[in-house]
Amino acid sequence: AVVSTQSTGDKNPSLAVDILLLLAQTQQFGEYLTILLNMELSLHSMEVVNKITANLELPPQFIHLYIRSCITSCTNITDKSTQHRFVRLVCVFLTALIRNQVVNVQDILIEIQAFCIDHSRIREATGLFRLLKSLDVKEI
Repeated sequence: AVVSTQSTGDKNPSLAVDILLLLAQTQQFGEYLTILLNMELSLHSMEVVNKITANLELPPQFIHLYIRSCITSCTNITDKSTQHRFVRLVCVFLTALIRNQVVNVQDILIEIQAFCIDHSRIREATGLFRLLKSLDVKEI
């Protein structure tokens, strides 16, 4: 069941979300979150995490690890056009998490800012950086 969840998440994110929401009530839910952490970065895996966070309060540690995994995955992509595509996707994903108050930005601020600076030529990264700065001002 664990392996099929990984392929389901990649091929049918809506079904994966429904399954994970049902599994959230079980003792094995942590194992399924670990599978999400270990999945290859894709639009579908981010979509699954985004939709789950809209319906469940996930452990902050999982969210931080997932964000770090996304950032690391982007950094490790060697093809520039693929990397730019994923940087844009990750920035949109992070923006959604921040706007929906799913993540405590202060816990992972420096890593996200560094990611934005590393990819400052990408419009979405610049937008995310501005969002982080505007939150910084509001909290003072």
